[in-house]
Amino acid sequence: MMSSHNRVTVAGVLIALGIIYGDIGTSPLYVLNAITSGKQISEELIIGSLSLIIWTLTLQTTIKYVILTLRADNKGEGGIFSLFALVRRRRKWLVIPAMMGGAALLADGMITPPISVTSAIEGLKQVPALHEISQWTVIYIVIGIISVLFFVQQFGTAFIGKYFGPVMTVWFLMLATLGISNFFHDLSILKSFNPYYGLRLLTLYPNGFYILGGVFLCTTGAEALYSDLGHCGKWNIRYSWIFVKSCLIINYLGQGAWLLKNHNGKLISAEIIESGFNPFYGVMPSWFLYFGITIATAATIIASQALISGSFTLVSEAMRLTLWPKLKIKYPTEAKGQLFVPAANVLLYIGCIGIVLYFKKASNMEAAYGLAITVTMIATSILFANYLVLRRTRPALVYLYLMVYLGIEFSFFYANLEKFPHGGYVTLLVGGVLFLIMYDWYRARQIKNRYVEFVRMEDYVPKIQELSNDKTVPKYATHLVYLSSAANRKEIEHKIIYSILNRKPKRADIYWFIHVDTVDDPYTAEYSVDHIIPNDIIRVEFKLGFRVQPRINLLFRKVVEELVKNREVNINSRYESLERSNVVGDFSFIVMEKYLSQDNELPFSERLIMRLHFWLKEISLSEERGFGLDPGNVVVEKFPLIVSPVTNLRLKRVME
Repeated sequence: MMSSHNRVTVAGVLIALGIIYGDIGTSPLYVLNAITSGKQISEELIIGSLSLIIWTLTLQTTIKYVILTLRADNKGEGGIFSLFALVRRRRKWLVIPAMMGGAALLADGMITPPISVTSAIEGLKQVPALHEISQWTVIYIVIGIISVLFFVQQFGTAFIGKYFGPVMTVWFLMLATLGISNFFHDLSILKSFNPYYGLRLLTLYPNGFYILGGVFLCTTGAEALYSDLGHCGKWNIRYSWIFVKSCLIINYLGQGAWLLKNHNGKLISAEIIESGFNPFYGVMPSWFLYFGITIATAATIIASQALISGSFTLVSEAMRLTLWPKLKIKYPTEAKGQLFVPAANVLLYIGCIGIVLYFKKASNMEAAYGLAITVTMIATSILFANYLVLRRTRPALVYLYLMVYLGIEFSFFYANLEKFPHGGYVTLLVGGVLFLIMYDWYRARQIKNRYVEFVRMEDYVPKIQELSNDKTVPKYATHLVYLSSAANRKEIEHKIIYSILNRKPKRADIYWFIHVDTVDDPYTAEYSVDHIIPNDIIRVEFKLGFRVQPRINLLFRKVVEELVKNREVNINSRYESLERSNVVGDFSFIVMEKYLSQDNELPFSERLIMRLHFWLKEISLSEERGFGLDPGNVVVEKFPLIVSPVTNLRLKRVME
């Protein structure tokens, strides 16, 4: 029996159409344009290209993602980091493909809005009255649309989100209608369902293999399809994909037939492209252009919105998996999964505007598009193969999966490398910088863990109790709260003990130690309490999913309320003047903030990693804000991080 999450409903299918297929659904705007640019139109080129498109959508999108990868749902959630959370305990090195895939997906989020919106707006050049419109006018319109789109992110998209499904339904119906209306111009395009013509184009056509770089654009949204699994369930995606794929293929066939009828034997030169040539708008009758451009623009805005929201989720997950510096997160609406990351919003906006101004035309952007996302698809294949191993799939099938899909994806990657000097370097450069940030954050954590020293809690309980009862020491707080990284309930960091007993003795009535454990289930929110010494020393352990934000201030308050309600703890002040009035005692949080000590002898590479790490730490969210603590109740204690102490210190005493 299917769970409610996986039940197929009309509403679920409509949501899938509105959220999931924006990227892949707007690809007819530029795919055949990219394939035919600079080439002479012929039956061999068009039928072969259409065959490659059909079989790419079948093998890559349908079989790999819709049928296979959607099985790897993490409690209903999808995406490369959700998949990584499922397999990360199998092999430590799997974090590398996860980071590479996540970085490439973020880089893709910077180029999809510009290429989609620019392709739609350039359709204005097809309107006779606007045929002479300058490219700079197009650029200004595109920048205006993208600017408004990023500006409204802070308010949430719950209100306009309900219109996404109906608009995208109209879009796909329009694609099918336009395809059918041109389909009968040349019925020879039906031969494209035979994979022979695609393989023949790759092997016999001059430089035919590199056509895969343009063909790949038809499936770039497949990764986003998996990332949005949690919004409506895999069965709604699978059923709606039948409709979406049919509309896409019919439209591609219609564009192909139109090209064979109107441009067979012609060279698609730079001058023709400059005039606004685009098979997508070519299949439209002139009276339909205004409506077609309007719907195309709306569809590209929806596609951009889906990628922006997906990028926020991706950054949030990376933060919880300790693969990204802490950033401020806001929740503009009560909708599940709706979040807003201001820093990521600014980063994406600058990236999108920069790409629009740098490339100027959609045809130029096509040269940069696709190269980064192939990296994500390769990473997903590696992670999914490990998921299959965990599910005890027969080794022969796992190796077959890897052979087929790594073969396909490395072919796409190699073909896309031709784009590198023509703009592909931009997305690879952006993806490389994002990967460097993730890698540095991950590697620096490994280096810091060499320094963390844990001690047995039971060895220090008597000393802490003695300090608590020593009235000669001024009371620091009624409740003293520390955040601990010790996963073992019977251990505590030595630095915390040092802070309580040695640095400046901190007397309190109740000592609280909070540990936050990020678990693989996305929405887990549980806690447990260990009364080490009742009403004296208490440990609280939170188990939070990687999609749950660690708002410790709110969560801890909720725990304390429940403990008081169950009479497990007395939180009233112990000051005599206040105790009689049952005044609640004060809570003070101690946050231990590290700095890189000069007393380190690190190798050159590790020194670079740590310097970049602490620079990123300075410009990112502080520890207390990252954990959602009230700054008014937080004391930050700085302590030196010594991961590699100087051993050969040459110093000689001289007798006078």
